[in-house]
Order: sequence, then C-alpha cells, then structure tokens
Amino acid sequence: MAMAAARRALLAHLRVPAVHPAAAGGTIPAARRLLSSTTEETKGSFLDKGEVADRVLSVVKNFQKVEPSKVTPTAHFQKDLGLDSLDTVEVVMAFEEEFSFEIPDNEAEKIDSIKTAVDFIASHPQAK
Repeated sequence: MAMAAARRALLAHLRVPAVHPAAAGGTIPAARRLLSSTTEETKGSFLDKGEVADRVLSVVKNFQKVEPSKVTPTAHFQKDLGLDSLDTVEVVMAFEEEFSFEIPDNEAEKIDSIKTAVDFIASHPQAK
C-alpha cells in the first residue's frame, strides 16, 4: 500500500504535460527532428515492401537452379521451385548480398518462400 502511494507521488512529480508543437508556437517538423534519432545506425529506414518484393523476385529468378517462369510472389522454395535445403541457403545468401546485411541463422532457417523473405527483409532496419 505504501509502495503504491510512493509510486503515485513519484509519477505525479515526474509527469510532464504534453503540448502540441503547433500550440506552443513551434512546428510539427521541428518537433519530429527533436524526437528523431541522430545516429545513422539507429535511424534505420525500412525499405518499401514493393521494392523489396521486386528485388527478391529478381534474385530468385536469376538463381541458376530456378526456372524463372515458376517464380511468383507466393512461390515456396521447395514445393514450387524444387530447391533443396542447400539451394535455399544459397538463395538466402544472395538476399544478404542484394540487401547488404546479414540474416541471422535462426531467421534464415524460417525463410522458405518468397513471401517470408519479403516480409523479413522489409521489416529489417539494416536492409539497404
């Protein structure tokens, strides 16, 4: 009980009223600049999912063991494209090269289709 009261008192003391930047005479872009990170690594801009899909499709179509006409946005590497596990590892390595970042082994094991590759890469802040 005393702990809860102490917590409430501390939070009441630490709370800062939220003021919309325009109401304070500032501009919204200025407020966003203040709140945004300044280091390139933490800024991490995510790639557009459409762009990622196009690039992933291109990588898979150019893989020598794949018939380009079978490559679709929903193609499964084994079931639809006939790739074995070693081929899948090579495709994932090609994604790493295309998007200039390393895919952790535990995540690479989950990438078994074009859709999962697009979803993972588009959600990764280090993909370029």
